[in-house]
Formats: sequence, structure tokens, C-alpha cells
Amino acid sequence: MSPETAKSQETKTKLLEGALRTLTEQGIAKASARTVAAAAGVNQALVFYHFGSVDELLAAACRYGAETTVAKYRTRLAAVASLSELLAVGREIHEQERAGGHVALLGQLLAGAQTHAALGPATTAGLDLWIAEIEQTLRRVLAPTPVNEFADPAGLARAVAASFVGIELYEGVDEAGAHAALTALEQLGALVAALDTLGPVAQRAVRHHLRRAARG
Repeated sequence: MSPETAKSQETKTKLLEGALRTLTEQGIAKASARTVAAAAGVNQALVFYHFGSVDELLAAACRYGAETTVAKYRTRLAAVASLSELLAVGREIHEQERAGGHVALLGQLLAGAQTHAALGPATTAGLDLWIAEIEQTLRRVLAPTPVNEFADPAGLARAVAASFVGIELYEGVDEAGAHAALTALEQLGALVAALDTLGPVAQRAVRHHLRRAARG
């Protein structure tokens, strides 16, 4: 990599991180070329040189933030061995991300997507990274369980992701209610784990019942 390219990439990374910091600390309404450049420690003209507009920078920052965060937890998710453990890890991630201000950041991105056209697709792309990781984990942990035959990992992954997004936003107005919701999800995981401990006869009965329910 040439010195010019390395310097350019360094500046872009500073701008991306400055944009995320601005969104977290000041909100979408205060995200401007001036405030982002100040947070990044660079000249504000570089916002337009590297990204063309503030909205494009914010969209790129959204994708960058999601990629960085998902990568941080990928090894942890790969070690998950059950649905209940996945939900427990989800709670752990939630607490860590909340402490780091990223829950507030997600709220800003979701709110900003209503008025900033570039943020909608970028926020969706960021959430899709999480959904892909969750789906991969679900396919692995559900495979040996009685519910695997009836589960839709792709749909379930979206449901889990949507639940955690909703809980993160809900927590801002009702922290106790949000924690109760997380606990309820963990209890659901424990129920699936309990089904897995049933003997062959009981598992066949569960499968028969689920097949009948699926047929309506």
C-alpha cells in the first residue's frame, strides 16, 4: 500500500469513527461536517472529499460500525452450543453494547433513517450482518433438537434480532420491562433445551404434536 493510500485510509477511518462518536454523543440532529470533522480531528473539507456528503459518511459509518461490532463477537457466537446459550450471549452483548453507548447509537440511526434516505439501506445492511451471524448459529444449535424439523432459522434469526432491537429501544423508557423481556426470551431458550433432554418416545410425541400443529 502506498503512503498516500495508507494516509487516505487512515483519514477515512478517523471520519467513520468520528461520525459514530458524534451520533452517540450528540445525536443525528447535531451530525454535520463540522461536528464530525471536529470529533475526527481533521479538516471538514475531507468529509466531502472522501464521502461526497454528510449523509453518505453517516451511512458508511453505520456499515463500518456494524462490521466492527459483529467481528468483535463472531468468535463468541461460534462457541455457542445451545439456543439458551445464544440468548444468554445476546443479553451479554446487549449489556456490553449499552455500556459502550451503542444502544443509543442504534436509536439515533433508526430515527435518522426516517429523514436521511441514505441511512435506511445502511441501517438495514448493518442489521443484516447481525441476522446472518444469528442465523448461522441457530442452524447449528437447533440441528440436533426436536424442533429443528419445524424451525425456520432465517425467520427466527430476524425475530431474535428484531426482539433485541425493540428491547434496546424500549429500555430507554422502561428498563425493568426490557430486562423482563430479555429474561422471558432466555426462559424460551431453556424450554427448548429441556425438550432436547427428553427420551426418544417423548421426543417422537413432541414431533407428532408439532406436525399436527403445523398442519393447522
